Amino acid sequence: MKKILLFSILLTLTFTSCKKETEKTNTEAISKEFNELLENYSEESYKLFPLNATFAGDNRYNDKLPNDLSDEFSAKLKSFYSDTKNSLSKFNDADLSDSEKMSKAVLTWDCNINLERLNFREDLTPINQIWTMNLMFGQLASGSGAQPFATVEDYNNWLKRVDSYLDWMNSTEERMKEGITLGHVLPKSLIKKVIPQLASLTGNVEDHLFYQPIKNLPEGFSDDERKVLTKSYTDMVENKIVPAYKKLHAFMSTDYLNAGRTSSGIDDTPNGEAYYKHQIKTYTTTKMTADEIHQLGLSEVARILSEMEKVKEQVGFKGDIKSFFNDLRGNKVLMPYTEPQQVIDNFNAIHDKMKPQIEKLFDVKPKTAFEVRRTEAFREASASAEYNQGSLDGTRPGIFYAPVPDVTKYNVLADEALFLHEAIPGHHYQISLQQENENLPTFRKTIYYSAYGEGWALYTESLGSELGLYTDPYQYFGMLGMEMHRAIRLVVDTGIHSKGWSREKAIQYSLDNEAESAASIEREIERYMANAGQALSYKIGQLKIRELRTKAEKTLGDKFDIKEFHNQVLETGNIPLQLLENKIDKWISSKK
Repeated sequence: MKKILLFSILLTLTFTSCKKETEKTNTEAISKEFNELLENYSEESYKLFPLNATFAGDNRYNDKLPNDLSDEFSAKLKSFYSDTKNSLSKFNDADLSDSEKMSKAVLTWDCNINLERLNFREDLTPINQIWTMNLMFGQLASGSGAQPFATVEDYNNWLKRVDSYLDWMNSTEERMKEGITLGHVLPKSLIKKVIPQLASLTGNVEDHLFYQPIKNLPEGFSDDERKVLTKSYTDMVENKIVPAYKKLHAFMSTDYLNAGRTSSGIDDTPNGEAYYKHQIKTYTTTKMTADEIHQLGLSEVARILSEMEKVKEQVGFKGDIKSFFNDLRGNKVLMPYTEPQQVIDNFNAIHDKMKPQIEKLFDVKPKTAFEVRRTEAFREASASAEYNQGSLDGTRPGIFYAPVPDVTKYNVLADEALFLHEAIPGHHYQISLQQENENLPTFRKTIYYSAYGEGWALYTESLGSELGLYTDPYQYFGMLGMEMHRAIRLVVDTGIHSKGWSREKAIQYSLDNEAESAASIEREIERYMANAGQALSYKIGQLKIRELRTKAEKTLGDKFDIKEFHNQVLETGNIPLQLLENKIDKWISSKK
């Protein structure tokens, strides 16, 4: 009897062991198949969007540039996202690890939002003054951007890419003519800003932006290589680029300008109301409505105004808040510079000032190097301060671009907050840590949702006091001004695109509630007009991250660690806000 019982126990243990081993093998097989899907997605994505590969530091496609305005390209995109979505649906969450579940959720969201986007005719307005391909391509053409110019092959790759870009430029005119027919055109005020940008690229060869790489030929090139490349680039600029820009300039300054609309909002275009709803979803990653966002903006504007009143009293200004705004706009003490380099030097000084304090809030820092540069002249007049990420391998630094169109009018009021946002610990920290994270699949190292990315950057502006900044009440007011700027965006973006606000009404609302210069406000309002909904992402994301931090602080009490909270927010990279909230809630529960 004992022998039978012992045999039964051994048989059960053997069966259980085999079962566990089989389950482990199955899990490993599923995980391998799932991660192959993710890697295949990344590979195919780089082929479809070779500029993304270039910015990531993957140089395999540096000679490629598909025409994203063609019907063929749109069909490829639709198949790509549909096939990926169908493949993802075959995997059950129960068979995936937590990290794999997150990847599935992120990629499913990305496929859905892109499939939705393809229902709208974004191709009919392929050029504007701030967001579009021509401006990004100009950055690369200078030779100081993400496109490498270190070898002869690099130089030849660019020549091939330029040929594809010329196809794209021809398509822009075709699409804009179609847009005129369908009543889907840019506002006149935006067209007027594009025209001088195009004109600036119709000049002589030696001074041309696209000729700059020849002025910086590497020393190791032979004389023959230099002669061949110089001839090729001269021909490219003189016989291809300049004629193409002249042609497009002629079209935009006549037929297209005449057809430009006098309205400001996207809702005044075919299917514009539905498109704005899509844009809100894209840029906030929420289900919020335009009305909800508008009311939230009004509430935030009122709250921040009350904080501004306190600073006005602190510095002893006599007069109302609007008078204080006007004083700050024209205060020569806040415009101390005579050379553009002084602006760059000031940002570097801010960095040095905060370095000793950064470890109080962060115990994980990126390895990727960082630089501050002046925005290139050809786009500086319409540009905002911005961050361009470094390469995935860290060999190309992250770059904070600061526009200085007129240094004598450059106001330093918000420079500390601006550095925190665009550089450290804002975009440079978040994006670099995401790219350096070996636990993330490739597609999640470079994916970007504005609500998370801009929300994080705006959240970090509030960390200035903890980082040794904002000791000057004017710089603290500058931080409030930056937050007010983003709160105003909730009001004016929804006002322009869903409530019939004119460009002028939006400008006046901004002038009444913030200390930005009139010229800066005009640029900003036109920026929102050019990309409906993008401006909403900052405040929506910031408020969610601040809400999650407050929840964690209240729930965990003494167990709350600010470094650990920041790690939790940053470690999964850029994800839709609902997924971030789910993650932080799970972390809070695990700590209780």
